[in-house]
Amino acid sequence: MSLGRKALRSLPALLGALLFCGAIYVVQKEFRHLKIADIKTAMDAIPYRSLGISGVFAILAYGVLTFYDRLGTIYAGNVVSYKRVAFASFCAYALSHNLGFAAVSGAAVRYRLYTHWGLTPLQIGKVIAFCSLTFALGAGVLGGVVLFTEPEALPFFGNSVPVWILYIVGAAMWLTVLAYVVASKFLGTFRMFGHEVQLPQWRMALMQVALATVDVAVTAAIMHALLPAAPGLTYLRFLGVYLASYTAGLAANVPGGLGVFDTAMLLGLSPYLSPPQILGAVVVFRLYYYIIPLFLAGGLFTGNELMLRGRGLIGRMAGFLGATPDARLSEPDFAVAAAASAVAMCGGLLLILGVIEPDSDFSWIDPDFAEVAQTAGQFIPSLIGAALLVLAIKLVQRVKLAWGSTMAVLLAAAAFTISQGDRFWIPMALVCAAILIAPFRSAFYRPTKLFSGQIDASTAISLFGLSCCVVALALLEPHVRWVDNDSWWQVVIDQDIPNSLRASVALTVTIGLIALGRLLRPGHVEISSWTTETRQRFASLGKLPPVEADGVVWGEAGRAGIAYRHVGGVLLAIGDPVGAPSDQISAVWSLRDLAAQEGLDPAVWWAGPEMLLIYANIGLTPLQLGQDGLPAEDHLLSPDDPHARFLVCKPERDLRALLPVLPRLLESEAAD
Repeated sequence: MSLGRKALRSLPALLGALLFCGAIYVVQKEFRHLKIADIKTAMDAIPYRSLGISGVFAILAYGVLTFYDRLGTIYAGNVVSYKRVAFASFCAYALSHNLGFAAVSGAAVRYRLYTHWGLTPLQIGKVIAFCSLTFALGAGVLGGVVLFTEPEALPFFGNSVPVWILYIVGAAMWLTVLAYVVASKFLGTFRMFGHEVQLPQWRMALMQVALATVDVAVTAAIMHALLPAAPGLTYLRFLGVYLASYTAGLAANVPGGLGVFDTAMLLGLSPYLSPPQILGAVVVFRLYYYIIPLFLAGGLFTGNELMLRGRGLIGRMAGFLGATPDARLSEPDFAVAAAASAVAMCGGLLLILGVIEPDSDFSWIDPDFAEVAQTAGQFIPSLIGAALLVLAIKLVQRVKLAWGSTMAVLLAAAAFTISQGDRFWIPMALVCAAILIAPFRSAFYRPTKLFSGQIDASTAISLFGLSCCVVALALLEPHVRWVDNDSWWQVVIDQDIPNSLRASVALTVTIGLIALGRLLRPGHVEISSWTTETRQRFASLGKLPPVEADGVVWGEAGRAGIAYRHVGGVLLAIGDPVGAPSDQISAVWSLRDLAAQEGLDPAVWWAGPEMLLIYANIGLTPLQLGQDGLPAEDHLLSPDDPHARFLVCKPERDLRALLPVLPRLLESEAAD
């Protein structure tokens, strides 16, 4: 992969990291004197009437979102009943709202459900594309309204950019929406970036724009209802702040826009309300729009899995959602993704606690322990928070050691934060996160390089480096006790602290986090080019090698492998992994990791039913193949048929590119 392409793929992650770091810096600089007691007081001051109105708006917002999917299925040409699309929409959006990164996305949830309701992969791809575009249309309409009526309301830009530029941007938003509707009327279908794009009919496009506008307006009203009346804070001005903040949160690509959305709201609303009032409303907004829906959708989705598996009374109830009793799903991907999101949010919480002045009272515990806890300040919690963010990434990758490490860190952090006085909601959140991931130990099955055999030089250096960093941070801690709210990142950015101490803390934490990530890595990706020696090694694993291939990717123990070919933007495996069953799962993940390194999508052709669960765990969708080697038009999955064969891929992106190649692959397989 070219250097420019690598940089382009890394741009979203870099932008997210910059926005998150910028959010922490801004809050630390502008709102460093916030107190938890003040935020709690502001939350208590929210009237019950406002809480009720906000809750109604939250229900209405998710209700509006269900019509995204309803229109999407009509656009795709396969109408699904409203109760089904409502279920799929709620589960998909509750997950996607909370996760900035995950092995399973809202798109995967839709594929999981819609395939069992008769939609083909291409139709599901159309539904996903339709839903993704709809929000942007609503944001364009309302963004233009704000830019023309209340341009000064935008945080970051309102007072620093000339008004005429904001007018031009607003006009461009409106023209873009108008161009979409006009194109739907006169073009219908066109090609863009090598892909054929089919637009909905113009009447549906108008409905799409209207629906999206209502959605954005209602979602903003959830938080607006929680704010106290303030001179000059009209709904339109608040809408401008909300749109800018929500967009920044999306760009950051962190769970729920954590930190970035909140900081932008603080900046945008600070001329009208006090920081505790703003944060109090943000907390309740997150509860209504993020946390409660996530847990509700998680429970519904898990229940639906049991329905689809046909267990007992629940299986007999499957008809309510039209589930087929022989359908089989993967391990609880939704719960795994939600658990990783919860851990990441706990990490972000501990990381930013340093911006809030503690209100701790240590008189109720042992004086010696109290002195240690009090002098530790925010230094230790902020370090734990950074470690939890690293662990959340490893949970997404299903690393076994990450599960155990996360449980230990969460419980240790809960015990430590209890010593911080009256912040009982913090240890409660940490314990809840531990309880959430505890039942899913079996879902984290990837071995780490640390325990996969002999310790190589890289692992030994990482282990030694992490140990040295822990000792160094313990030695540095007494030197930062005198700093107010002494989070490690605050020590780094505080210009009143000696540069040598700032550099030491920054370097030690950076090396420690890198070492932790490397110790938890699943192992390196071993590949071999398609040579005679590679063919012989592959054949020794128990299966004849394919006639044509570009190479083989091996499992982490080197005892299983998958032959692959490059097909456009796809890294296509030829059949399931062969070799030792204990190493086949790691071979699948090695294929996924190799594809990520090369900027490609992984896919598997002629896959059997045995590995479908693992392929689903890396975000791939199975399409059953017919006698001609092409996906069957009716797409009736038969995972219990040992002779069934599948194409496992990301259909919405890669199916069109793969279809011309599949007949040639079948001919090669027959000739072999």
